[in-house]
Amino acid sequence: MMTELLHQKNCKKNTLITDYHTGEIACSNCGAVSFEKIVDAGQESSGLTGEEYNKTSKAGGKISLKMIDMGLSTIIEAHDKDSKGNSLSIENRRIFYRLRMWDRNSRSAVSLKSFQKAFTLLDGISSKLGLPDVVIEQTAHLFRKIAAKKILAGRSTAGMLCAAVYITCRTTDTPRTLQDIADAGNVRKKTLQRVYRYLVRDLDIYPEIFNPSEFVSRISKAVGISEKSERSAYRILEIAAKNNISTSKNPMAMAATAIHLAATINNEKISQTKISKVSGISAVTIRERVKEIKKIGGEIYGQNM
Repeated sequence: MMTELLHQKNCKKNTLITDYHTGEIACSNCGAVSFEKIVDAGQESSGLTGEEYNKTSKAGGKISLKMIDMGLSTIIEAHDKDSKGNSLSIENRRIFYRLRMWDRNSRSAVSLKSFQKAFTLLDGISSKLGLPDVVIEQTAHLFRKIAAKKILAGRSTAGMLCAAVYITCRTTDTPRTLQDIADAGNVRKKTLQRVYRYLVRDLDIYPEIFNPSEFVSRISKAVGISEKSERSAYRILEIAAKNNISTSKNPMAMAATAIHLAATINNEKISQTKISKVSGISAVTIRERVKEIKKIGGEIYGQNM
């Protein structure tokens, strides 16, 4: 037996009884108590529920970069009493008054106001675009990095935040276009493009370009083409990439063009105007991409789509 007991000399029984209130392990025959005590490995219970438990839990709240204080700050309460409920002395009251004042002033710093505005906007953009948590956290990290480099002064916080969202979407391979983010953040697309170019140059970041095939499913569902035509669009993009037609082209434009060609090949009546409206790509751009892809038309139209 692993637990050592102080048995009486003529006690040969090994039946043990555990007292969960005192933590003692004893012999049921002679009453001898073990030197060791049990350790309660169960969940901590404080008799509190809901918000009261969350406030008093030792685990604390969730730490997140998109919170202004990252969930690590504390609050100095306004009650001039100690832990036992006794009133503080006059000198201690003066000390805590100054501490509360410094704490309040630190919360109203200019940098924190920028974070508050930016992270409130980030919540709105993430809910509109359905961004995953990893994108939100990395965007918050990137925005803090931008603030640390002191390049926010004189620039639009909304524009910088939206550009950070787009950079993060590119680096995490989360397909969202500039227009998507501009609309969600209520920022002009040209402004977003300018800020994006400035940030990638200043931060020395080189995000990968989206693959056009990542936008095919999105457009296909919006315009209502068949699954056969959707597969054809993927095949067209593969052939275009093999012939270097997709290089340096807008991935959304290539996806819209592939869907238009696939619908035409499979005799589905989907207008260019409808595809243009859904994708945000002008009909003129789609026609230009169609001409480029039709140069390898023999390879495309010869496939069993």
